[in-house]
Amino acid sequence: MLTAGSRLKSQACTTQIIVVKAGDGDVEVRCGGHPMIDVTATGQDGLAAAAGFDGGTVMGKRYVDAADTLEVLVTKNGAGSLSVSDDLLEIKSAKPLPSSD
Repeated sequence: MLTAGSRLKSQACTTQIIVVKAGDGDVEVRCGGHPMIDVTATGQDGLAAAAGFDGGTVMGKRYVDAADTLEVLVTKNGAGSLSVSDDLLEIKSAKPLPSSD
């Protein structure tokens, strides 16, 4: 089960993330179409980003799911795209600041 503060890495590229907000239930975060693993774990060799999951990640950006229940921060960029199952995560947009009249 994911918890806020969990550090994960991709098995298909160099992407690493920190979970900022974890949704309820058992969520499997993927990168490049493959499950992400704990940064201290040893991954499977020879995996590459699958077609459709090869758009890359941007370091320092936050990614969220469509329901806004999961939020992750990319700490190291890579070639794979982040997803929950087959649903791609999107870069979180900045909230507009109130105008100061």
